[in-house]
Amino acid sequence: MEFREIVRKKQALSKEECIAILKKEVRGVLSVNGLEGYPYGMPINHYYDEESGCIYFHGGKTGHKIDALKADDRASFCVYDEGYRREGEWALNIKSVIVFGHIEFVDSLEETEKISRALCYKFTDDEEYIQHEIGKSLKGTLCFKLIPEHISGKLVNEA
Repeated sequence: MEFREIVRKKQALSKEECIAILKKEVRGVLSVNGLEGYPYGMPINHYYDEESGCIYFHGGKTGHKIDALKADDRASFCVYDEGYRREGEWALNIKSVIVFGHIEFVDSLEETEKISRALCYKFTDDEEYIQHEIGKSLKGTLCFKLIPEHISGKLVNEA
């Protein structure tokens, strides 16, 4: 598939800037082709893995999101930073990244634990807490990854 280029090229972020945002920010909006033809977007925590170039998520093993992804594995994921204001201006400047790709479910319990641990580290380094949460939730957790086909980002001024 051919993905469109950003219209305002001066606002485009480099691939390195996009990846830095994906690594730093803790959540974004995952959008899938929902059931009954309605788009379905949800805020979700994520982990960007530099080695694979994939974005990992976790959640329950059932629900609307899982059903939609089983029917159509295409997804987009949007992440944006907290933004900044230039002195004397009211408008917020936000760097956003959109990733298009396909979702694959993670089958391995070992890999699910590794991904869950990496996700936890985005919020805390409290090993006792992380071990407790993984211990009580791992068997009910489903991890999945977004395999990027296209990544783009831009700086937007909301004025």
